[in-house]
Amino acid sequence: MKLKIKKRKGDKKQEESASEEPHVETLLGQLGLRQHGPPEGYIKVETYPLKPPFSYASIVQNENTAELLYIIDELPLEKEEREAHDRMRNVLEYELKAPEGEESLSESFHRQLPIITENHPKTTMGISQIGIRKIQYYLERSIIGYGKIEPLIHDPYVEDISCGGIGKPIFLWHRVYENIKTNIFFNTEEEVNNFVMRIVHKAGKHVSIAFPIVDVTLPGKHRLAVSYGRETTPSGTSFTIRKFRKDPFTIVDLIENETLDESVAAYLWLLVENKMPIMIIGATGAGKTTALNAIACLIRPSYKIITVEEVAEINLPHENWTSTIARSGFGAEKEGEITLYDLIKSSVRHRPDLIIVGEIRGEEAYVLFQALATGHGGLCTMHADDVETAVKRLTQPPMNIPASIITLMKCVIAVRHVRTPVFLESGRRLSSRKFVQVSEIRDASSTVDVFDWNASSDIFQEKLEKSIFFKRIAKRLDISLEQLIDEFEYRKKVLLTMVEHNVRDYRSVNRVLSKYYHNPSALHGESLRNFKW
Repeated sequence: MKLKIKKRKGDKKQEESASEEPHVETLLGQLGLRQHGPPEGYIKVETYPLKPPFSYASIVQNENTAELLYIIDELPLEKEEREAHDRMRNVLEYELKAPEGEESLSESFHRQLPIITENHPKTTMGISQIGIRKIQYYLERSIIGYGKIEPLIHDPYVEDISCGGIGKPIFLWHRVYENIKTNIFFNTEEEVNNFVMRIVHKAGKHVSIAFPIVDVTLPGKHRLAVSYGRETTPSGTSFTIRKFRKDPFTIVDLIENETLDESVAAYLWLLVENKMPIMIIGATGAGKTTALNAIACLIRPSYKIITVEEVAEINLPHENWTSTIARSGFGAEKEGEITLYDLIKSSVRHRPDLIIVGEIRGEEAYVLFQALATGHGGLCTMHADDVETAVKRLTQPPMNIPASIITLMKCVIAVRHVRTPVFLESGRRLSSRKFVQVSEIRDASSTVDVFDWNASSDIFQEKLEKSIFFKRIAKRLDISLEQLIDEFEYRKKVLLTMVEHNVRDYRSVNRVLSKYYHNPSALHGESLRNFKW
């Protein structure tokens, strides 16, 4: 069974970038340097470029067990090229200088490499131009990149990269193939420890046997969680890299992917516009942060926003946005520590329209609720499986939210990674992420479901007649409920038109919202169908 990757319309830029350097790729193809078939006992399912012409991903399937395997196919260095690579690496260790001014590590490396290569011609003497390009690829991979897992960083379909210890294969969470094993291993303790120490230091942090657990933001805003050595992980150092999307999923993507429908999206649009606080709940990997980013794109472009996170994962197009990140302390006393509690407390003084908290799980929840009580809008995520569990977590230690103010959090969205039971499908199991329940909180013991997802029909069932906050919004705006429903229906049309015209990246969505608020008539009637983005 062959499975083809279904590319989103928004992946066009990735496809274009994947086809860069066609001349070099053509030459390599003529030389037969990329003619690798699947391993014995496997059949090829899918092949696509990562950083062409140097690295490609191949998905293969075991003919006996049907297990899928992710293979990184990189152009190998010939013997003379390996020797030249080692010489050049030695030179770079002495010659490379620190980045200048606002220069990134990558920009500095690419600026200096041609100069250093030109100044040391003997290092690459006798090597072809293609060979030099291959050497430069491996130098970049090992010096400023992520070593043997560098190709995975370039895969737009990979969300998580995890290593469970020495001699264990690297596993991925792939948007199409889900959990999948790779052909990459860290074979020795020294190899994996050196790798982890290098990338942790790159983030300006420290890891050691004394401080084995580290959670940091890497260059490129990827999130790294490490358990170092054998103190906490008997199999040796383990790590997980959660990749940061430079082009985050928007509400248009979620509609197109059927994570929610246009009715749910239009409802949430009205809520965030009117500063009705929303909480997104779900298990790890359910898509809470993705949902948070998508809903945040619906925030009025002129609103002042402050985000509070432990690790940077929120990405917004709004100009009036301040991102704040918690800081761990130094030494046993944790001197200089800045917690989420401190950041939320401080953010209120900046008079934001909305406060967005990446995740609440402790005393910072109480401060957030106090901010909501003063009229600030809010968005946050929390680990909980359903609304009832979320309310119980909020009202118990360490959050300790009084039951009397639970209603300050107006709406709770339950996000779930749902799977079709394997016995109902022939072949591979199907899965997706869904907004399974959208509820309004009446009080600590009562909620109203305004939308829920029906698993048997795969339809989002709308129950807006039960909504208590639609009535409140209409009263606040001094309009009739019928007028608000008309606006709700119109916004559904706007969202569907954006889907139809592939207006999906977060900056384009923000521009459409800006036009809507500054000139609503431009999107009404015939002009809605003829509007060009």
